[in-house]
Amino acid sequence: MSRRAFRLALFSTALLVLAAGLGLLAGPRSLSLAALAEAVRGHGDDEAWLILAGLRAPRVLLGGLVGAALAVAGGIIQAATRNPLGDPGLLGINAGAGLAVVVGTGLLGLAGAGWILVLAALGATLAALAVPLLAGLARSSDAPVRLTLAGVAVGALCYGLTQAAALADPERFDLVRNWRVGALSGDAAALLPAVAPALLAGFLVSALLAPALNVAALGEERAATLGLPLGATRALALLAVILLAGGATAAAGPIGFVGLAAPHAVRLLVGADARAALVHAGLIGAALVIAADALGRVAVAPAEVPVGIVTTLVGAPVLLLLVRTRARRPA
Repeated sequence: MSRRAFRLALFSTALLVLAAGLGLLAGPRSLSLAALAEAVRGHGDDEAWLILAGLRAPRVLLGGLVGAALAVAGGIIQAATRNPLGDPGLLGINAGAGLAVVVGTGLLGLAGAGWILVLAALGATLAALAVPLLAGLARSSDAPVRLTLAGVAVGALCYGLTQAAALADPERFDLVRNWRVGALSGDAAALLPAVAPALLAGFLVSALLAPALNVAALGEERAATLGLPLGATRALALLAVILLAGGATAAAGPIGFVGLAAPHAVRLLVGADARAALVHAGLIGAALVIAADALGRVAVAPAEVPVGIVTTLVGAPVLLLLVRTRARRPA
């Protein structure tokens, strides 16, 4: 590992550790570092231990997995489509997963974390397949723009249908009200065993896919000349995005901007190498969601701002800053 790569790994890991610390300490009842250390050693009071082990630690772990999954999914979409605006949110995948969950749980009465995961994966799959069909499959120089516009249209349609279903019977859909804007306020300890296998499988597929993404970045013709199976690469990319975005949405609802902002930030640090970019994007995405969740817990305490709202408020200006920074860089 080069010195620069080591420094970048240290930086990304430090961000994640700092965010995890904030996630463990922040809340309606704040914990000091001393109280945290005492609770970990088993010498603290029972209430502090229950808050730490029963509530905040599972929530931090779930938030980290969700953030990493969204960031890696966004990085895969951007690399596979060669579209810098690629993101599970902008391409309608999160909204499709959210619509399927709301309809399945509210209209069909399907309950439980397992059903939520199945419904989210189904909705993400349908949205991921619908977007390129609407954009058109012919090669053209404006394909990334068309793909983004089709994704925005699919996302808007799914969001509108979700809102219409929820407004039609507010009492029935009240249980998923916070989930629909992106929240980690559910039972994280119960959700983790249900969504972790899908997310870990998505990370594994992403690791296997990363070398092929570097070849695909050279363009379809050169990639085919080098022997890259484009069809298999796209299928693996689709599978990874469905597992990651579907699992993350099932766990926390549709959280925006993480899959768009984290890969953009990482490319400023590591360049276009997909193997390094996906790893660092996952670490930064995890840190972003954990920190946003901690901020939402203390911003209007004792009430709570859902993490999806915080990531939007924080992510939008950060993304604009990143885009302006990239625009100033020489080609």
